[in-house]
Amino acid sequence: MEKDEGFRSGYVAIIGRPNVGKSTLLNSFMGEKLAIVTPKAQTTRNRVTGILTRDNYQIIFLDTPGMLEPSYKLQEHMVQNVLRAASEADVLLLMADAFAPPKDLEKQVFGKLRDVRKTTILALNKIDRIRKDDLLPLIAAYHEQFAFEEIIPISALTGDGVPELLNIIISNLPPGGMYYPEDQISDLPERFFIAELIREKLFFQTQQEIPYSTTVQTDEVKEREDGMLYVRATIYVERDSQKGIVVGKDGRTLKKIGQSARADIEKWVDSPVYVDLWVKVKEDWRTKERDLTEFGY
Repeated sequence: MEKDEGFRSGYVAIIGRPNVGKSTLLNSFMGEKLAIVTPKAQTTRNRVTGILTRDNYQIIFLDTPGMLEPSYKLQEHMVQNVLRAASEADVLLLMADAFAPPKDLEKQVFGKLRDVRKTTILALNKIDRIRKDDLLPLIAAYHEQFAFEEIIPISALTGDGVPELLNIIISNLPPGGMYYPEDQISDLPERFFIAELIREKLFFQTQQEIPYSTTVQTDEVKEREDGMLYVRATIYVERDSQKGIVVGKDGRTLKKIGQSARADIEKWVDSPVYVDLWVKVKEDWRTKERDLTEFGY
């Protein structure tokens, strides 16, 4: 790692309950879509890395799954991902909804963060949905629970307060050089992002437990002679009945998933794309260590 005078760099782990806006904030920082976002909780399963480089700093953001009480193996892996990211980070960015004082799960998270002993900043998100008069009592309630370096009210959706939050993060980074080339925006492979974009569409096109019972693997990415990118991916479900729902009558649901995913993948790779989707059953994959390892969890 090359060091330049006045340059700051480091890892920032974004941590919080499910659906508090962690992925939306990462995308806002990056100025483009890196992490998938849906209205459903527990959309993020793996740690998503975003690398933001400017003239005087490089931040490696670690967008983590939502903190929860795990009820099956996949969720245990998700929680381990969060704790691992916190231990590796230079700065912890905790996010919470600006709706209510700290809840039991947040208090448990605070306890774990005390053990980690890292500079911790709190972003109170979704201030576009509350009255400004409600902020001061909320900030006081959080200050009573934990010695935050700063508490910054923001709206990851509208961008309100995000530049101020970014400046606070930069000021708390250690001096150092770049970990990655300045034009690199993530250390994750293209196949990961393709699979995530397809999984995002699954969340929008299916309901109830179906999105949580599915995972996606990118099997092949190949440029054809005509310049079109061929993508073959497999959607795995846990039951035969779920396979029927994902495919839909006459294949309509699967076709919608493929069409909407293709549009986003084309933006990502800046090329025409053909998406070839398959659906397979892998029974109870969320509870089996071997399957979780195979799927990269």
